[in-house]
Amino acid sequence: MRNLSGKTVIVTGGGGGIGGATSRRFAAEGAKVAVFDVNLASAQQVADGIRATGGTADAFKCDITHREEVDAAVVACEAKLGPIDVLVNNAGWDIFKPFTKTVPAEWAKLIDINLTGALHMHHAVLPGMVARGGGRIVNIASDAARGGSSGEAVYAACKGGLVALSKTLAREHARHNITVNVVCPGPTDTALLANFAVGASNPEKLMEAFKKAIPLGRLGQPDDLAGAIAFLSSDDASFITGQVISVSGGLTMHG
Repeated sequence: MRNLSGKTVIVTGGGGGIGGATSRRFAAEGAKVAVFDVNLASAQQVADGIRATGGTADAFKCDITHREEVDAAVVACEAKLGPIDVLVNNAGWDIFKPFTKTVPAEWAKLIDINLTGALHMHHAVLPGMVARGGGRIVNIASDAARGGSSGEAVYAACKGGLVALSKTLAREHARHNITVNVVCPGPTDTALLANFAVGASNPEKLMEAFKKAIPLGRLGQPDDLAGAIAFLSSDDASFITGQVISVSGGLTMHG
């Protein structure tokens, strides 16, 4: 990828499956990676692994639902790694229930993590990008935002909001040389999917149904997402903004 070497990259949820794979991919491209996660031990494990292979990474505890933690983590990141060039909003959480079986406390948690947390991160990072005259933001949404998904009503609503936010920010900040794009995973083999499946009456049957529905015949792997995210953060994608790309093995083929 062109011009990722030396760039400072924040990956939220960086201690998880997709976040960890994305952090490692950026490090392999020569970037300095800030692994943000509410679970510091998980973030530290990813950062330690990157450093063990010669890369540059630091772990930062950050609960993105609390603005004061976001601001403190961003300041600490820039003090250690330099001004932020790339923001990847990857942190997320989901439950699998019919909407009428959910309760307002679950809605609040889903909204806080999947939408409000991303708002906090954008609001904390964008002013610096504007002042420096450039940046890349990649938001991780979901194909649930594009086609709906039974049992994920509020999650889909949050991710739909993230898509709309991304398109609007892409318009507002194009003149600042800041691009904002969205990657939508399909079913991906992560802890989040495993937890999601627990809510189904027959988790194994659900997983098999996913595989059969995907034209490429398998669940996504975290590394399948990392390449698309790195591409949209690189100079190879400098003329791409406000776009949504599905990485789903062909499960969804939106125009």
